[in-house]
Amino acid sequence: MPMNYEYIAIPDAQVPRASSPIYQHLLDTYASETNKVISVWRCFSAADIGYQPHPQLRPVVDVLKHQLLSERRFFGEFMGAPEPLPAEVLPKGDKPEDYWNRMRELALPRLAFFARQSEGWWLEPVPFFDVIRTRIWIFWRRVLHTCHHRTQLTVYLRMMNRPVPSTYGPTADVTWAGADPTQSVEAAGRK
Repeated sequence: MPMNYEYIAIPDAQVPRASSPIYQHLLDTYASETNKVISVWRCFSAADIGYQPHPQLRPVVDVLKHQLLSERRFFGEFMGAPEPLPAEVLPKGDKPEDYWNRMRELALPRLAFFARQSEGWWLEPVPFFDVIRTRIWIFWRRVLHTCHHRTQLTVYLRMMNRPVPSTYGPTADVTWAGADPTQSVEAAGRK
């Protein structure tokens, strides 16, 4: 039985087809990772967004802001995607749902833009901070950066004694019939 999510921000039907099938995985992954981030963000209430488990860690709301602003920078500055002005990125409200709705709003036009791009565009080397990298490399670096901050917030949830939603498979809080996490040498040896 496949994973069933309580909420899907970007359903498969809203993910456009890439101009070349070899790049469809980029669009599918970006939509999937956006869904996973939003599923974690939905676990925080208005009372939680100021939560800061340690003085050297960012409060929840700062992680949400960083995610939105840094995606804008990666995709706009480094990859050349059309993006709103930085002052227009953050949501108008300050409730958690304002942030996850804004993430979805920003992701949909990116998907459409990425779908139109050619192989040459994805493989073109461009400036990335103080080095040169291909756009596809920058894209994957962004996905990994997003995973890092999503995981940061799942740790916050656990520290708050809250359930952690499933993102890639079962968690201590969410499982289903047929789930088979690899937690043993035997499981790792299955073919």
